Amino acid sequence: MTDKEEIMDISDCPENVPAAKKIGKTSLLDSGEDFEVLYEEDIDDDPPPLEDAGGGKEKNAEESSKTNADVTTEPEPPAQIDEWLEVLGNGQLKKKVLQAGEGRDSRPQKGQNVKVQLKTFLMDGTLVEEQSELSFTLGDGDVIQALDLTVQLMEMKEKALIETNGKYAYGARGSNEPEVPPDAELSMEVELLEATDAPDLELLSPADKIALAACKRKRGNVYYQRGDYAFAVNSYSIALQITESSSKVDISPEEESELMDVKVMCLNNMAASQLKLDHHDAALKSCVSVLAHDPDNIKALFRMGKVLALQGEYTEAIQTLRKALKLEPRNKTIHAELSKLVKKHSEQKGAEQAMYKKMLGNPSNSSSTEKPQDKSSWGFSWKWLFGATAIAIGGVALSVVIAAKN
Repeated sequence: MTDKEEIMDISDCPENVPAAKKIGKTSLLDSGEDFEVLYEEDIDDDPPPLEDAGGGKEKNAEESSKTNADVTTEPEPPAQIDEWLEVLGNGQLKKKVLQAGEGRDSRPQKGQNVKVQLKTFLMDGTLVEEQSELSFTLGDGDVIQALDLTVQLMEMKEKALIETNGKYAYGARGSNEPEVPPDAELSMEVELLEATDAPDLELLSPADKIALAACKRKRGNVYYQRGDYAFAVNSYSIALQITESSSKVDISPEEESELMDVKVMCLNNMAASQLKLDHHDAALKSCVSVLAHDPDNIKALFRMGKVLALQGEYTEAIQTLRKALKLEPRNKTIHAELSKLVKKHSEQKGAEQAMYKKMLGNPSNSSSTEKPQDKSSWGFSWKWLFGATAIAIGGVALSVVIAAKN
């Protein structure tokens, strides 16, 4: 197995394209543990959703004005150009309208596919990336959080300037593609070009469904690489929903098998993320789901062994890891984990035995104290017998002497 995986940029995964074209690639870093690194042939618990910045259509405005003639509805104020809007109220993410759009009712909704024109700069003016048509699904975490949140507040054809803290961009690790330093603040020029409803999963062709699930999974891999494990779980969960969705389109056995392979990868990678989050029950559930489809999946067996060990189930953990080692005897990671676990289990058993002895008393001490007592009692019996015999003999001798004198 390899320790690295090629990661597809999310811009290469438009939601309505059957196959994703690879434009830019970055490799996952080796985490130092074979099974903790996500592989191209590999990788639920609900993570916290993206922060809701509000927005959306005012669906009931017209209805309320019609039902109550006495109440007049104030028109929505137009977006103010050259005025900064605090998106989260903490000063770390703000938006300014450069060109007004088509009105508040034209704002896109979560779950819709949007297309934007994007230019991203460092705060010193350095151009980081430029994309004329970037497609993504609002609210799915397909792009950095700053972009996902602010586009929900944009009107169709609106142009806006966005400034964000690194926390809502590429975080403490930065990015290789695009090249962004750690904790870098960014400035983005965005124009909202299009918003359409997401395709009906039941009507997607098997090839499109496989490609869409793979894109979401690879986005999860990007989050895993950055250490954003909750967002990684979110992406894997979305990919799983796609693989598990019912279909009204005929699917061949080969396509069904390929879809199952994507599902197993998502479950495996999700278990790795849940382990990082210390969500042990959820990680165990993910491993069990993998093994239900693939009983000899080494990565699932390894992670399951780790989870069981963390839950104190040492006997089951050792059995699980031994099964994994039997399938791949030369795997050093499994060897190391199994050796560590066997030693820990042995130490625990020793501690338990010492505790039981302390609770029940030491049987060896009690037996040793009993033996001297038995010995002393026998010694007393023999002494009594010898004494009685001596008295009897003395009595006989005395009788003989008296008889002789008479």
